[in-house]
Amino acid sequence: MKKLITTLVAACLALPLFAQARRHIVIPDLQGYVTLKCDFHIHTVFSDGTVWPTVRIDEAYFEGLDAISITEHLEGRMFPGDIAGSQNRAYEIALESAKIKGIILIKGAEITRNMPPGHHNAIFLSDAEELVKPDWMDAFRAAKAQNAFIFYNHPYYLGYQPYVNRWHDEFTNLLEQGMMHGIEVVNYGLYSPEAHRWCLEKNLTMIGNSDIHAPIQEEIDFNFWKHRTMTLVFARSKTAEAIREALNERRTAIYDDGRIIGEEKYLKELFENAVEWDVKKSGSTANITFRNKSDLTFHLKNVGIDTGLAYFRECTIEPHGEHTVTVNFRDGSGGYTPRDSGDVIFSVENFLVQPNEGMRYTIKI
Repeated sequence: MKKLITTLVAACLALPLFAQARRHIVIPDLQGYVTLKCDFHIHTVFSDGTVWPTVRIDEAYFEGLDAISITEHLEGRMFPGDIAGSQNRAYEIALESAKIKGIILIKGAEITRNMPPGHHNAIFLSDAEELVKPDWMDAFRAAKAQNAFIFYNHPYYLGYQPYVNRWHDEFTNLLEQGMMHGIEVVNYGLYSPEAHRWCLEKNLTMIGNSDIHAPIQEEIDFNFWKHRTMTLVFARSKTAEAIREALNERRTAIYDDGRIIGEEKYLKELFENAVEWDVKKSGSTANITFRNKSDLTFHLKNVGIDTGLAYFRECTIEPHGEHTVTVNFRDGSGGYTPRDSGDVIFSVENFLVQPNEGMRYTIKI
């Protein structure tokens, strides 16, 4: 009996991650667009990952993602004696599972070279095998010939030393020739303010990915509602074609460990669609009650300049939570007196619209 119980316990512990209930990450849509959760940088045993391609589909399904791209290194495999097949093989193996589970699978590959140019992902490929070229520029040209979407990976990567977070002439050349369309502003939780700035200055799409190699549950503690780094794509529909169009038009944001990073116009609408509030005035005070309808957290910080108002220094609106703050009206002498209106100005500290800079917002009361 003891052996049977031990065997049953071991079997339960060995259950795959996807045997659990699927998560549903509640992030609001934008006007005219659906918000799709995507990861465009993933590895399997067909390069230097440690899982079979179908496992990546199961993981994505469990975590509530809408689309992924398996992007194997073109320049080598960890298990060459055991794993055979073309550069398209991981995609081919995963495709049927993706169709069954409703995951959009985008064919991709990682061009892995020394700096510069470093590592770049090319997605929406038709044939990854065509990118295997001795000269790195020929690899990029092959990706461009397939109308690939190409982005620069992990600017903070230690293997890039001493070239970390520097813009190189090679990047300018790629950009001018239409062979760089975006940058990973966040890779596996590591945020690059420099990459954030480059995207804003050079009109490049902001990307955030997991770059996962091991089984996802070894990297993410789902018991504490953690999640992988992902790209939020604001697409016209849940299709690969709509994702591609949104990436071309830079309609993205990055969701990483409670942070949202992106252009202000998208983050502002996300905030307004996720949080509703009402204001109740009484004499020399006004109460603002926030109600969060999403899985996002909002960290607010007072940045107001109206000396006639006194309100919170900092406050947090928890996911699906309600939070009330009090605003006091005051006169120039420090006393409090009734007023008809005012501007409550704050920064959403974890909504980054500039490098390391939160999004400012105003509520008129």
